[in-house]
Amino acid sequence: MMDWESLRDTALHCTACKLCQGRHHVVFGVGNPKAEIMFIGEGPGQHEDEQGEPFVGRSGQLMDKMLHYIDLDRSRNIYIANIVKCRPPQNRDPEQEEIAACMGYLRNQVALIRPKIIVCVGRIAAMTLIQPDYKVTRQHGEWIQKNGVWMMGTFHPAALLRDPARRPDAFEDLMSLREKVRAVCEHTPLPEKL
Repeated sequence: MMDWESLRDTALHCTACKLCQGRHHVVFGVGNPKAEIMFIGEGPGQHEDEQGEPFVGRSGQLMDKMLHYIDLDRSRNIYIANIVKCRPPQNRDPEQEEIAACMGYLRNQVALIRPKIIVCVGRIAAMTLIQPDYKVTRQHGEWIQKNGVWMMGTFHPAALLRDPARRPDAFEDLMSLREKVRAVCEHTPLPEKL
């Protein structure tokens, strides 16, 4: 297994799939590499590709607001990564060979961080990491344990911007996450009152 800097450097120069041809930036991830909680999305969009950071733009702002509500913050106590590190054209779903080419980076990130909780943000992340036929609308907020890590799928913030009727469901997932953090994360204290 590589150390963090070697892994990052290798990812930043990756040409393992065709997504490298149209990228502006490799979006390796952001946050605390010692975090007990990881959020994993599908892949970078246009703003992420331009800035080199996951979950920026309107959906990232919504995600940050939601996380701040339960005292989680990308600069302090979580780490955010994606299944693929380069933007698929026109924000299409990443293809299986693109996911396969990039999974080694994510596996190494998870192995180095050793999170206690992984939140799969959106359908593609949940299908890749939890189960291939995962249905976010039906299974969001359900916890499973894999290899000693608690995992949950939830709605992508972009989906919540498109369909605000899903926000109460996402809020329930957030409350469930807060309780799970309190139960299993000894180095991530959360306030008792919101």
